[in-house]
Amino acid sequence: MDTTMGASRRRGRLAAVATVVTAAAFTTALTGCGSVDKTLDCVQTADTIADSVTDLQQAVEDAAHDPGRADAALDSIETQLRRIGDKTDSTDVNQAVDDLDRAVGRVRTALRNGDRTPDVGPVTDAAGELTKVCTT
Repeated sequence: MDTTMGASRRRGRLAAVATVVTAAAFTTALTGCGSVDKTLDCVQTADTIADSVTDLQQAVEDAAHDPGRADAALDSIETQLRRIGDKTDSTDVNQAVDDLDRAVGRVRTALRNGDRTPDVGPVTDAAGELTKVCTT
């Protein structure tokens, strides 16, 4: 597959995730109650993670120029995952957090092993799943 086409598809998936997150955040903000506050926090954190995933994709594409940028994006995702994991008792959210954490770990391992273009698709997919469970 053409790398430009793959990058375009990844950006498209992230745009879709960002759209869902934004819509859910708006809808959730309008309803206002205790469990909604948790949902809103989950949605906002998922939105931050989506931004970090975008940063990760760009960092992987530019790894030759700035190899540390990918690590910073991975660190950001992991920080946000801890934030969600510490605040939820939802089995679905915790599973999505665990899946995303594993995907991030695989990318980090690939980078440490010298792979300058690791597959970030599983990270994107897991971030989309997290967004989905945060908004249901």
